[in-house]
Amino acid sequence: MTLPRDRAPYSAIVDRPPLKLPGKARVVLWTIVNLEVWDISRPMARQVLPAPTGQVLLPDVPNWSWHEYGMRVGVWRFFDLYRRLGIRPTLSINARVCEDYERVAAEARDAGWEFMGHAYEQMPIHKVEDQRGMIHRSMDILERFTGKRPIGWLGPGLTQTLETPDLLTEAGVKYIGDWVWDDEPSVIQTANGPLTTLPYTVELNDIPTMIVQHHESPYWAQRCRDSLDRLHAEGAERAKIMAVAIHPYISGQPHRIRYLEEVYDYARSLGDVVFWNGEEIHDWYQGVRAGG
Repeated sequence: MTLPRDRAPYSAIVDRPPLKLPGKARVVLWTIVNLEVWDISRPMARQVLPAPTGQVLLPDVPNWSWHEYGMRVGVWRFFDLYRRLGIRPTLSINARVCEDYERVAAEARDAGWEFMGHAYEQMPIHKVEDQRGMIHRSMDILERFTGKRPIGWLGPGLTQTLETPDLLTEAGVKYIGDWVWDDEPSVIQTANGPLTTLPYTVELNDIPTMIVQHHESPYWAQRCRDSLDRLHAEGAERAKIMAVAIHPYISGQPHRIRYLEEVYDYARSLGDVVFWNGEEIHDWYQGVRAGG
């Protein structure tokens, strides 16, 4: 088993040659929409309503149906927003979504969204008995559904074991979002060759901000604007990537969607922000590394 620190040497960002984006762009805004399957036979992945006396009860209908709101209603607000903006996000998707919510998965596929592996269903990878089998099964299902094998992966809850990077590259994965350690892509080593890490986010993710930390919706939007302001200023010297990670049962709620819309309005007002998905970021970075 290889420890994370042994997969790549420490690297201070100030010691690396600055990356440059095409044209005069300074920042990439990377949008990740997360679609998951919460099996009602298990404890829910998130809770908006604590169980009576704090004891988890199964089936957990209130929290399960809270998640279902995202698939029945909230995600359609996302589809409308990104259609209007002309943005094709990265879709971090449990492969089981293609089976249980085919209507939703097909809408994303037909809209040209990038599919990124997110395990078979929403549970920690540490709890999966056959991790290799689950990874290959997930990638195969997504490939059959979309006609293209995904190149990206995000662990459910960003979970990994020490062997996960090796298993991912074995299955054809080229980039991951689980290592939230930088403002730009980097490379780690696996048993099957290099694996790119893209700057995913926990700070601009609607779960930690609004469900775990219980901030109000305007706070999340302000945090996004503040982050973009600083990255935009630094982007004059070196390219920066800002990820925004959202879930339809959270940001797709009627009292929150306006703040998501405001973030894109503000980013567009800056003029030199590009809206790429993970595959586009990966391909750009590989070109830069190759000297292209």
